[in-house]
Amino acid sequence: MTNFNKKNYTVIKEAISKKHAEFLYNYFLIKKQVADTLFKTKYIPQHNQDWGFWKDEQIPGTYSHYGDIAMETLLLMLKPEMEKATKLKLIENYSYARAYKKGDVLHRHKDRFSCEISTTMNLGGDEWPIFIEAEKNVGVPNEKPWITSESDNKGTKVILNPGDMLVYKGNICEHWREPFTGNECVQVFLHYNNIKTKGSDTNFYDTRPHIGLPNYFKGMKL
Repeated sequence: MTNFNKKNYTVIKEAISKKHAEFLYNYFLIKKQVADTLFKTKYIPQHNQDWGFWKDEQIPGTYSHYGDIAMETLLLMLKPEMEKATKLKLIENYSYARAYKKGDVLHRHKDRFSCEISTTMNLGGDEWPIFIEAEKNVGVPNEKPWITSESDNKGTKVILNPGDMLVYKGNICEHWREPFTGNECVQVFLHYNNIKTKGSDTNFYDTRPHIGLPNYFKGMKL
């Protein structure tokens, strides 16, 4: 494990067991299949995001889900591990999972404020390394964070096995993945704020009333 506050990233091996990772991997693929059937049969309208969606602006055509309840449970469960690794007191914001497909590319980017302290966890599928530009202490998130950077830094290549996770400062460190040559890979992102960061006190749960809610609840008062 690297020193997070020196490198701006660290890797936690077996943050969850391979058995639990496999459970979440299969759960997410089944949910993807169910969502596909629900949309194709028009049982739910295409604009409904409660079962996930294929209209992610960052990676169009790839099944993604904001705030899946199982992944939100993981967000809570791994908060102590995240705090131990970062030596920070954290606020949980949201989870975001994807089932990547062959040919997908995750362009170089930084993330928005809600992803100040982030982790990506491999849940299963074919190997797909992530690259991170570490030890970068300046910079602000892009208005559209998926826009490719002009940086020529080759970054640090990180290979994660199911249950492993890369913890990083999402709105400081650029991170990316090169074109995926496998068939399928399921990853989940868990996002937090440092409780001492200005603005974090009004950003709990990515401004949702509580975790587990879809993203259209952001900014809503119950």
